[in-house]
Amino acid sequence: MYKRIMVPVDDSTASLYALKEACKLAKQLDATVLAVHVVDIAQFEFSTISVSDTVALRKAVEKAGLEILKHTEQEIQQAGVKSENLIMESAGDKIADVLVSQAASEHCDLIVMGTHGFTGLKHLLMGSVAEGVVRQSNIPVLLVRRQD
Repeated sequence: MYKRIMVPVDDSTASLYALKEACKLAKQLDATVLAVHVVDIAQFEFSTISVSDTVALRKAVEKAGLEILKHTEQEIQQAGVKSENLIMESAGDKIADVLVSQAASEHCDLIVMGTHGFTGLKHLLMGSVAEGVVRQSNIPVLLVRRQD
């Protein structure tokens, strides 16, 4: 059965709900939860800012990611399951690609992730990381739908 469960986290209600579901499953299976947060540095326009500003921006983004993982760790500890945390960086890659690749390199056997369940124009404009993961993953993916 599942021994290593990856859970992508951000500051959304959907990801927190997915984390809680992953922890329930991990507790029953004596599995480890790998909480991951992806920082997409490509969203920032580095060509228009100075080098010192770039360093400060990277530090601020990393600090925000660490805060998310700190909150995540508290949730996992309350659930009483084994866990690891990881911050990943993306430089313009699709987040789904980064997650699927990391799940393989971390030897995960399940990905649990939240989804907002957007449809129509909102889905078209925002895309879906969850959908990308489902399409590419060679391991099972459990989607937990929750709207913020």
